[in-house]
Amino acid sequence: MENGDWGYMMTDPVTLNVGGHIYTTSLSTLQRYPDSMLGAMFRGDFPTARDAQGNFFIDRDGPLFRFVLNFLRTSELTLPYDFKETELLRKEADFYQIEPLIQSLSDTKPPYPLDTFEQVVELSSTRKLSKYSNPVAVIITQLTITTKVHALLEGISNNFTRWNKHMMDTRDFQVSFTFGPCDYHQEVSLRVNLVEYISKQGFTIRNTRVHHMSERANENTVEHHWTFCRLARKVED
Repeated sequence: MENGDWGYMMTDPVTLNVGGHIYTTSLSTLQRYPDSMLGAMFRGDFPTARDAQGNFFIDRDGPLFRFVLNFLRTSELTLPYDFKETELLRKEADFYQIEPLIQSLSDTKPPYPLDTFEQVVELSSTRKLSKYSNPVAVIITQLTITTKVHALLEGISNNFTRWNKHMMDTRDFQVSFTFGPCDYHQEVSLRVNLVEYISKQGFTIRNTRVHHMSERANENTVEHHWTFCRLARKVED
């Protein structure tokens, strides 16, 4: 490219095709760190390639270049809360030789801002099966909320009034509802509805567990356990 072309580009957008993803930015942004590969490339010291439309072509990870470009624009690394490709982004930073970005990725930072925390809901149900009864003798379904999520608790109180709620314990930021005893079909219906309701409040299931244990020769106990979580701000209820 002729030097005159670079002068022309100083006032015009630069369009790049990175792995099939099109980005438009300014030449000054791409040259923010002169010692980087992009700085050398757009200073004319590094060979360049073009695609069929005339865009500068770089054969690298297209989606991750978004974070590289935003860092060039602001000199700050901002990643989504649930970002899981840090190692891949580090490889991109190494390729482009952007030392401040490499350093930012090496710094230990919390996975999300300090004014954010995780709300956890533990839902467990215990079903006792007896050979001498209709096959279910006693069922207890318990919901434990490890942070005070008032809206969720109120919703459970309002939407599940037809079930027997035996206990509410607010000590140590834990709230428990115990439903039961009820028959098998009621227990299944209650459990399905509780899982659906919690999910609709923005919680996602982190893990599930089913445990079978024999108490006596004529009775088996089955325990179901779900863990739900979601991110929330500390100013929230």
